[in-house]
Amino acid sequence: MKTSVKVSLGGIIGALSIVLMSLTSIIPFGTYAFPTFAGMLLVAIVIEHGKAWAFSIYFVVSVLSFLLLADKEAPLYYVAFLGFYPIVKAIIERIKSKVLQYVVKFILFNICMVIAFYLSVFVLSIPKESFTIAGHYMPLAFLAIGNVAFIVYDFCVSKIVAIYMLKIHNLLAKKTKL
Repeated sequence: MKTSVKVSLGGIIGALSIVLMSLTSIIPFGTYAFPTFAGMLLVAIVIEHGKAWAFSIYFVVSVLSFLLLADKEAPLYYVAFLGFYPIVKAIIERIKSKVLQYVVKFILFNICMVIAFYLSVFVLSIPKESFTIAGHYMPLAFLAIGNVAFIVYDFCVSKIVAIYMLKIHNLLAKKTKL
């Protein structure tokens, strides 16, 4: 593909990602959902242009999200895991053993979530009380629930890749040949 097509698609995906990230300011419960959707948009870049282009768009969206958004928690989750996971997933799934793939995925997820937790408390100054339910400090319970959600997320990213390959990739290949 020509460089101009790569830059155009990258710009569109980047702009859509920023729009999705901006929606967290309007719809507060989207703090986790919109960064997830923004990260999933990078699937198209990984497939069409490769991981290097996807990482560059991830970097730009990360920086712009922190600079433009009032809510810093959503960009933190995008940067800490949700933005780069669709890119890294392609690398991890080259491992031949499915069991080893999932071990690596879970280790990566848990390390990223622990780092995100500490960054949110100590850098973003989110009070520790926000991680308390009925007087009980719940980060480990949240991490356990997050691992279950991660299984669903990983499955959804796989399905999006499959749908993209079946429906959109072939269509784009035909259009660029014309």
